[in-house]
Amino acid sequence: MTSWRYSKPATVSLVLLAAVLLMVDIGLGVHYNKLKDTHLTPDDTERISNELVKLQDTYKTAMESIADYKKQLDSELSRQTQTNWEAEHQTKTIKEYDVQIVKMRNDITVLRSHLPMIYNGCRHCPPGWFLMNSVCYYFAFSKDDRKTWTKAREFCQMHGGDLAVIDSKDKENATVTHLIHNLDASENNIGFWIGLRDLQEEGVWKWLDGKILVEGYWNDGEPNNVNNEDCAAVYSRVNFFKAWNDVGCKNTLKWICEKAPTSS
Repeated sequence: MTSWRYSKPATVSLVLLAAVLLMVDIGLGVHYNKLKDTHLTPDDTERISNELVKLQDTYKTAMESIADYKKQLDSELSRQTQTNWEAEHQTKTIKEYDVQIVKMRNDITVLRSHLPMIYNGCRHCPPGWFLMNSVCYYFAFSKDDRKTWTKAREFCQMHGGDLAVIDSKDKENATVTHLIHNLDASENNIGFWIGLRDLQEEGVWKWLDGKILVEGYWNDGEPNNVNNEDCAAVYSRVNFFKAWNDVGCKNTLKWICEKAPTSS
């Protein structure tokens, strides 16, 4: 708006000066035509010469003023362009800040929801484990932690537990939600072993306690038993009803352990 206030008078001045010069040119032409039919005395000639000199000076001054106004106009237009660039930059920056604020608010909400689990986990679960659904869980989130299904189970048993049994919708929802909140987008395709397999009879999936699977949360087309895939893994999928895949038991994945909590 400031740039426009400066540039508008400059533009009006240029137009006015151009009009003045046009009128001077017309006046000179008319005056010259009249002189052609008039007998001039030496005094008349000198007077006309002086007037021409004055007109030339006026014309020169007017041209210089036009040049100055043009420079001023160009300068103001340049400033206005830079102002527009800065406004665009600031708008983009504000949008980026808004995105960051939304992310921070979401992170704070997640952290607040985890506080009870962390607090209760410290009372009832060993370090590295946390309490969820009245059970202590361990998630192998470290980037280098990958094991076969058997080795993962041995790890859980060595720490007094076993691979996780996800035999209810609430457990499935809580488990997948925890994965989503703790994995980067680049890790969405990383599976976590759970205590489910069909090793004894193909297609008959059983939990580690021998109970037959009643309700599974398989992804579309799973289980497909490609290359003897006899062990189950859970993934961080938004639709937790489609978060399981069958995987070859000798593949190396991350894992989830569970065990009973201790008394406070």
